[in-house]
Amino acid sequence: MIAIAGAKGGCGKTVTTIGLAEAVTRETTTAIAVDADRQLPNLHVAGGVDREPTLAALESESAVAETVVQSSPRTDDAGLVAAPEPSDRVDFEAAFDRLERAAERAFVDCPSGAGPDVVEALSAADGVIVVTTETERSLTAAETTIEMARRLEVPILGAVVNRCDRVPEAVDSWTRVPVLGRVPEGEAPLTDEATREAYEGIARTIERRLAPDRTPVAYDEELLPTGIDALDRALGGGLEPGSLVAVVAEPASQSEQLLYGTTAVRGTLYLSTERSTANVSRALEAAAIETGNPTVRRLGGETGLDDAAELLETLPASSTLIVDPTNAMETTDRATYVSFLDALTERLVATESIGLLHCLEGPAVPANRTATLHAADAVFELESEPAADGTDHTLSISKFRGDNAGTERIRLAFDGRSPASIEATDSRS
Repeated sequence: MIAIAGAKGGCGKTVTTIGLAEAVTRETTTAIAVDADRQLPNLHVAGGVDREPTLAALESESAVAETVVQSSPRTDDAGLVAAPEPSDRVDFEAAFDRLERAAERAFVDCPSGAGPDVVEALSAADGVIVVTTETERSLTAAETTIEMARRLEVPILGAVVNRCDRVPEAVDSWTRVPVLGRVPEGEAPLTDEATREAYEGIARTIERRLAPDRTPVAYDEELLPTGIDALDRALGGGLEPGSLVAVVAEPASQSEQLLYGTTAVRGTLYLSTERSTANVSRALEAAAIETGNPTVRRLGGETGLDDAAELLETLPASSTLIVDPTNAMETTDRATYVSFLDALTERLVATESIGLLHCLEGPAVPANRTATLHAADAVFELESEPAADGTDHTLSISKFRGDNAGTERIRLAFDGRSPASIEATDSRS
């Protein structure tokens, strides 16, 4: 039971609720959209169903959920439930429990604002998705929703950004609130091809983040997600703030795609030692996966070490730092390089950020590669092998200073199937 919430009216909660329920039904399993807004009910209008019956009909213990759920006129097996009347008093938790008999997944359209009606519906849900547009009022209201959910200890599954071409910088700055997807402007968002595809992408992301008991998994509030779903599950939700990671791969492994995917979940400072700013930006725009809007800087000098040390001071709080690749830096004087790694680690800890060092393998491994691997809190090794249907990319965690890392190898597909990160599935082969 996933709440769809946003304190600002008009941010698209109702259509998002219906769109996700119908997308989940088309993609994976049965789902229903439920209107919990007594004062301004609109789901039945947007969804094209009758005003009756309403959620209040489930107040009785003998009520049968199937008699309350109306079929969507657009998607077979997707259901819609109209809101109670303003005078109806409903035990939302009990009503939601009865609805679970009718579908595998349910999305609840919460009222706007931050009053008791919102608290009542939000508290009964298993998790919440925050909806916003790019307007300042909507973004501020969404932050109010995030604070309210945290006070109520309702897991925040992520954010959906409506009616905009890019994810706003303010959303990128939200701590531990991953962007599940972006829905473009549409005249008929429940039937337009672009918006339907966006909802389907978000639905796939939600379904990948399921615990063994099929309940949605939110990121650990104390961890920073990488944006790679299977990896985050293996890490128990993400990385500790302040973590330094070495990403080790062959030059032809498409490991840059992995780096690009991590830019989608928060603000990123991308430091390139070999490619120009324009070339990195073009590569990000052409990536098969969705990326964020990182700040890209080309490091000058023979190794780029001096520029990198200076740019470290500009790293904002709760962000991601990428150095791509580190090979040139690893050829400098060892004492100087170790001093840089110390400063980098201290800056990551101070800003509660994470850092990714792209370490390319090859015939000649840089002399200071051992220093990089020793300083890293985690080492991710990416291997790529030809397969019958293309190339298999497998990620393994060979080092991890923490208690949450799994031992499985993680298969990655760099083919754009995910709306906000790399499509990834666990593999124990």
